[in-house]
Amino acid sequence: MATVTFKGTPFKTSGSLPAAGTPAPGFLLTGGNLSDVTLNSFASKTVILNIVPSLDTGVCALSAKRFNAEATSLPNTVIVTISADLPFAQKRFCDAEKLANITIASTFRAPAFGKDYGVLLVEGPLAGLMSRAVMVIDAKGLVVYTEQVPEIAQEPNYDAALKAVKALA
Repeated sequence: MATVTFKGTPFKTSGSLPAAGTPAPGFLLTGGNLSDVTLNSFASKTVILNIVPSLDTGVCALSAKRFNAEATSLPNTVIVTISADLPFAQKRFCDAEKLANITIASTFRAPAFGKDYGVLLVEGPLAGLMSRAVMVIDAKGLVVYTEQVPEIAQEPNYDAALKAVKALA
């Protein structure tokens, strides 16, 4: 289990992020149009997983917007923003914010995702949601970068994630 904080109070997650150099666990999530979103959907592409508690919060919205802006400069790369929000809410958010460069995916039918990736919050006011994390997966499906953001109310280290992606080019 990892420990993260929410406004300074520590809470445990269901585990730890997959280690760099290991295969990324497969997943089956739900897209904004209710289609399946799987890791295999992005075969032979670099994938950034932007894992957030809810797009209905300021910091989660900021990270989705920042990765959306960065996406155009990342060839052969897909950014998947994952939250427990319903797909309809995710789609409304992306439409309202004009975010067309990211893929959204919901865990609402896939609670195993949070456990498989070690990001499910298991205690505190956000229990059942996911902690904030970023992961880069190479075109072969191997994890090359992870960040478990230590404070949920803090943005991830965008520069480090983008550096990991650019190192694969």
